[in-house]
Amino acid sequence: MVKILDQNIQDYINANLNTDLHTLLLKKSPFPGVSMHEIVQQIKGKQVAQKKFPFLLKEGIIFPPQLNVEQSSSEKTAQYKSRLLEGEKFIDLTTGFGIDAYHLSENFKEITLIEQNPDLLEIVRNNWNILGKKATFVNQKLEDFLKENKEVFDVIYLDPARRDSNKNKVFLLEDLSPDILAIQQRLLSSAQKVVIKLSPLIDLKYLVSVLPNIFRIDVIAVKNDVKEIVVFLSGQKNDTISCHCVNLESDDPVFEFTVGDEENAHAEYGEPEKYIYIPNNAILKAGIFNLISCKNGLKKLHPNTHIYTSDSQINDFPGRVFEMEIVDAKKIQKKSQYNIISKNYPLKPEEIKKKYSLKDGGEKYLIFTQSKKGKIILKSV
Repeated sequence: MVKILDQNIQDYINANLNTDLHTLLLKKSPFPGVSMHEIVQQIKGKQVAQKKFPFLLKEGIIFPPQLNVEQSSSEKTAQYKSRLLEGEKFIDLTTGFGIDAYHLSENFKEITLIEQNPDLLEIVRNNWNILGKKATFVNQKLEDFLKENKEVFDVIYLDPARRDSNKNKVFLLEDLSPDILAIQQRLLSSAQKVVIKLSPLIDLKYLVSVLPNIFRIDVIAVKNDVKEIVVFLSGQKNDTISCHCVNLESDDPVFEFTVGDEENAHAEYGEPEKYIYIPNNAILKAGIFNLISCKNGLKKLHPNTHIYTSDSQINDFPGRVFEMEIVDAKKIQKKSQYNIISKNYPLKPEEIKKKYSLKDGGEKYLIFTQSKKGKIILKSV
């Protein structure tokens, strides 16, 4: 690991950041004791870091194998979570590449990092030294640590592995590694607060049903792509659970509600008016299809069409807002350019473009959807 930090090797890595990596792997390494595979690993890491965690683009930083880099949280999502946590003692039981730990521990005095992979832990130790951040590094399985631990932390954080022994993706808490349901009481006895990062595909109702100590859920999207679900647990059972839908790197406001509000919300239905609203994907993931309508005074087009409308524009809607009008399919000009949106409509965007001979892109939009009265096409004004 130390050899990769040799200045000549680092210069070679930086000079080949834009080189085709498949071609590079076929070459012989120009440096004794350091394979071309190790060099390419660093190049891949730097390439990912440019977009995902630019704070690591410093001399002396070492990147782990590609899988560890890909599974790490982005700098943006980690920074968001860090604003929600503070205290004296923080512990990450599944440190990995340490991106979450680095940011989440910002507001804590004592930091403990648990990682069962010794090579990965040494990489994190090196990087934290470069970044000037201190922690206690422990090479141990989290289950063993929890059995032996006598301390009580302000926050325990963990990001369970979401693949089984055959590398297939898994989602249920009992199928993760570690099994969250099996250790949840041990976690809660060791911390004031337990924070768990989960797959964006996990069902929120399922979470509420199996985690009785949950008090908060955050649905975190970046540029309208849902990246993770984060749950917060405390020592006592909670009568109310708050949910926060966040779309980072956008102007969308955070939408907050209490779990159960959707069941008591009843949307009003109507035909398209002057303004059309499409909620962001964090809202859609939370499944608050009626609540988003009631909270904003909007009409819903159809029970299965999560598109909303109003005659006057509302501000601070968590999603996209269009000024639109209904258009006759016969009046859509062939070869014209539109961004195509298909919601609760028989044809997919590619099929629509082919049927109407449309070009993709531009500034105008066509929305193919349906209201309670049937299929409609909306065109941006």
